Amino acid sequence: MKSLLLKEYGQFVIEEMPRPEPSQQEVLVRVEACGICGSDVHGYDGSSGRRIPPLVMGHEAAGIIVAVGAGVTSYKLGDRVTFDSTVYCGQCVYCRRGEVNLCDRREVIGVSCGEYRRDGAFAEYIAVPERILYRLPSKMSFPEAAMLEATSVALHAVKVSGVKKGDTVLVVGAGMIGLLTMQALRATGVGRVLIADIDETRLTLGELLGADEALRGTGGEIAEAILQRTGGVGADAVFDAVGRAKTVAESIDSVRKGGTVTLIGNIEPEVMIPLQKVVSRQIRIQGTAASAGEYPQAIELISTGRIHVRPMITAVAALEEGPQWFERLHAQEPNLMKVVLTPIDEGR
Repeated sequence: MKSLLLKEYGQFVIEEMPRPEPSQQEVLVRVEACGICGSDVHGYDGSSGRRIPPLVMGHEAAGIIVAVGAGVTSYKLGDRVTFDSTVYCGQCVYCRRGEVNLCDRREVIGVSCGEYRRDGAFAEYIAVPERILYRLPSKMSFPEAAMLEATSVALHAVKVSGVKKGDTVLVVGAGMIGLLTMQALRATGVGRVLIADIDETRLTLGELLGADEALRGTGGEIAEAILQRTGGVGADAVFDAVGRAKTVAESIDSVRKGGTVTLIGNIEPEVMIPLQKVVSRQIRIQGTAASAGEYPQAIELISTGRIHVRPMITAVAALEEGPQWFERLHAQEPNLMKVVLTPIDEGR
């Protein structure tokens, strides 16, 4: 089968690799679409440390089951499916609590980090365990389905934040995860959702997708704007969908006393927290790790049009075009939101 192989940092090759054989509890999926995640871009240049080459990346995927292991009971040949990016054990204390994203033995598809190596879905086929599968509605296209993993991440962030109806909420960062988080918040019925970024194109898209207001600025400008709009109080909750020191600081400055800052982005491995400010204002800092089974909700919200993903898909490209798209995404072209690769010939 053809695979897009990260041979060295910054170097992709189209490689012929053996087609995987599903084990007893696995299915073999013919990949129909796989999104390029921001974490893949940071893996491409080696900055994340979690994509050690050689590796086939890709974890935002959907396709058709073409083979099933002898122990598979709930799925059959021809089923249209997506799957969780996290392969969890299903047996540890966290899995038994339903917190599968915190599994002690978790492995992420398309990741190689020293502790484990698991090839991903930038390929024609991938074998995955039955327990992480989700069936797709017949009307959902495969490029849309490739957005389910990111949508479930946004939904999980909203879930753990504890936001309530009527809250005023700020999302810092109008990239894909930020825009999905903003839409997830709208779907939960919060009072007002504002989104902030430094790029006008992304802010315009944020308003089109339902933000009450888009704020452009940096270096304290966002916090000042939020205080002006809340009578000097601050937002009830802030979501940082970037993960840089300056955006975390901006998020803390923008939230009210007793409010919550939920950290989704993690571009920088370490950031400084203004401890006295957090403690004296009783601010809750809430981290969020991937999703924990929000796929059915994501499928329902996209299928019913309450979350829109098509406007965020910049291009649907062939697997062979992957190297060129990675170069463009790595250059941080602001008009590029999401590129979805289709390993299978569309006429097939």
